[in-house]
Amino acid sequence: MTQTTYIDTDDGLADYCASIKGAEFVAVDTEFMREKTYYPKLCLIQLEAMGSIACIDPFRVSDFSPMLAIFNDPEVTKVLHSVSQDMEVFLHTFDCLPRPVYDTQIAASLTGLGDQVSYANLVNEMLGVQLDKSHTRTDWSRRPLDDAQIRYAADDVRYLSELYPTQRQQLEERGRLAWLQADFDAITEESRYRPDPDNAWRKVKGHARLRGIDLAILSKLAKYREEQAMRHDRPRRFIMGDDLLLDLVKSRPKTIKDIERRRGFNPTVIGKHGEALLECVEAGLSMPKDQWPETGKGKPLTANQEVLADILMGLLKQQAKKNTVSVASMASRKEVEKLARGKRDIALMSGWRYELGGKALADFLDGKLRLGVEEQQLVLG
Repeated sequence: MTQTTYIDTDDGLADYCASIKGAEFVAVDTEFMREKTYYPKLCLIQLEAMGSIACIDPFRVSDFSPMLAIFNDPEVTKVLHSVSQDMEVFLHTFDCLPRPVYDTQIAASLTGLGDQVSYANLVNEMLGVQLDKSHTRTDWSRRPLDDAQIRYAADDVRYLSELYPTQRQQLEERGRLAWLQADFDAITEESRYRPDPDNAWRKVKGHARLRGIDLAILSKLAKYREEQAMRHDRPRRFIMGDDLLLDLVKSRPKTIKDIERRRGFNPTVIGKHGEALLECVEAGLSMPKDQWPETGKGKPLTANQEVLADILMGLLKQQAKKNTVSVASMASRKEVEKLARGKRDIALMSGWRYELGGKALADFLDGKLRLGVEEQQLVLG
């Protein structure tokens, strides 16, 4: 079994990084906590390269420059599974992202293993290994970590480094490896992981039901809550729940007494945020119409557009099956509905998604292909 080293000193990290110099790739994972904070709290970093695993304690190590040099080395591929949360952790903690990266979850969608496949399922499917899930709810901020916890954390990179070469070879044999580069480049864009208070309203559950000036009010309230959560490093729900934001949108209070009459607003919330909330409501009501946020949902499809969207989804499913990829990895129903509306500025119309599915749909829409049925199967010709 691959050796695992627990590193809790600067010298230990420097020695480990020196020992894997020249590695073509490094498997990377993290353990973090954020149940009581806005920002993720990094609790452990796991690396694997050249048959050696390191579990790095960020509470004890202070000089991460040797590791960050690897993260920034363009000759070393950083292999992760479902990178978004790890990338957010790295950006917040180190103000930089590892590059270049390879995401085994994204890659799995092009090897026929489905969209959003979990790490455990991928390891089981490709390596026949059942991962231990007993430490899923571990409090990784507590010290010391016992041997079982360290083994559990180490497994997240142990098998990642084993499946990566096989998965990469599968993609190369199918001529699909290069297709993923645009996706991998996109997930290293820092803007994806930095807080965005101006668009915090999009994260409010139930926002899609709002329109017009109601969205304007919500945008101001959600921005205020986001900024408070960031300032105090507390989860949004600790400041105020989504239900209370939506209640303020509907009731449009003008005075503190108006808020006090609403259910769910305790004196502490009103005392801390009451006046600011009233200002947010007023700012939303005063927002010019041309500045109102839009959900992008648009008007409902016409009857003909609805039928066309159904046909396009059927064609997309056929193309997905033909090319052994998941439908969801190519396009969502909402994106297909955009096609039915005559819009083509979607991911399906570029890159590998276009090659595997988008081109067929575009040719059908342009009249270059016709839909038929042969032996109970849809065919394009």
